[in-house]
Parts: sequence; structure tokens; C-alpha cells
Amino acid sequence: MSAAPGADPLLIACALGIERLALRTGADPVGAPGPVTVLRTGMGPLAAERAVNRALAGPALRGAAVLATGFCAGLAPGMRPGDLVVAEETRGPHGMTPCVGTDLLVGELTRALPGRTVHTGPLTGSDHVVRGHERAHLLATGAIAVDMESAATLHSAVRAGERPVAAVRVVVDAPEHELVRIGTVRGGISAFRVLRSVLPVFLEWHRSLLLPRR
Repeated sequence: MSAAPGADPLLIACALGIERLALRTGADPVGAPGPVTVLRTGMGPLAAERAVNRALAGPALRGAAVLATGFCAGLAPGMRPGDLVVAEETRGPHGMTPCVGTDLLVGELTRALPGRTVHTGPLTGSDHVVRGHERAHLLATGAIAVDMESAATLHSAVRAGERPVAAVRVVVDAPEHELVRIGTVRGGISAFRVLRSVLPVFLEWHRSLLLPRR
């Protein structure tokens, strides 16, 4: 992707081919503030950890900011497919990873996608698809959404070196809209369309990181 020469890179990590397709077809990246790489990690925390470690070990991405994205399961009643989740922190077996620039992401998403609900709070990790009663258990911990890769992605990123990290996810199923129910396809299409619209917001987040601090 085109970028200003010498600018810090951005690594956007997602698990699935359909997520990568949405990101790659969603916007013209010309004018990005730095080199942008969209990495498909594969499903699950171990795959995410391996893929991110490999990517950040190379010289091209060694100092990259990292943003985890893709689809997630909403935990709170009232969440709907196509809602957005901006993580204040990710939680996994290795602990908590704080996110950077949450307020900016929320503001930019609200402007870019008027009418879409943006939720903020902890995003928790799982090694399997969460269903039924597990949602209530995770919600009781304070988490608002769950996915299998974000926590591993951000933990691996900060373990590889100090860098800004964030996670933005699109709800594809929720307590009243589980994937196994009628309406799954409709919800998936809605989530895909939303994910296709978020790349400019990620570039703006990246641009804000490169501004001089006062």
C-alpha cells in the first residue's frame, strides 16, 4: 500500500479470509501515513500468536503499530450484528493489554458509520466459539465482546517491543442473534459491509500516532 516514505508501518491483523477481503476491498489506501500490511493470521489464539510473532520479527514491521480486527461475538443483551466494538483493553490467559487511541477510534467510527452503534469496553479472548450460557459468564467479568485472536495478537505485539496497539471488532452474532439461528446470513452480510468501511478509520488512528506530542 502507498505511504509516505520513512513513516512508521501499521500491521492490521485479522483471522479469516473473508475479513481480509473486506479490508482489502473497502477503501483506497493511497495517502496512508505509513506502510500498511493486512495480515491473515488464521483462526485461534495460537495461530494469531505465531503469525504476529513472525511478521514483527522481520525488519519491515519491527516497529509497527498493531491493530486487531475482524468479527466478534457480542456479550451484552441488545447488541446486534453490524455493531462495532472498540476495545479499551484485551484480556487473555497472559493478562490484560491496554489499547491506545480508543476515544479517537470511537469518534472516527461514529463519523464514518452514522447510525451504527459503537460499544467500548474490555474485549476478552477465547480458544473456541462462545455460545449460550458462556456469554453470561463472560459478561459477568465485565467484558462486552469475545473473539479468539485479539488478545493473543496484542499480547504478542507488545511482547515483541513497545508499540501502540488497538482492537476494533464488528459484531457478527450476539445473545439474541446467535450464528446457529435463522438470520445468520443476513447478520454476516451486515457485519461484512461494516468491516469493509473501517479501513479509513484505522489509517486515521495510525496517522494520529505519528503526530508530534506536545
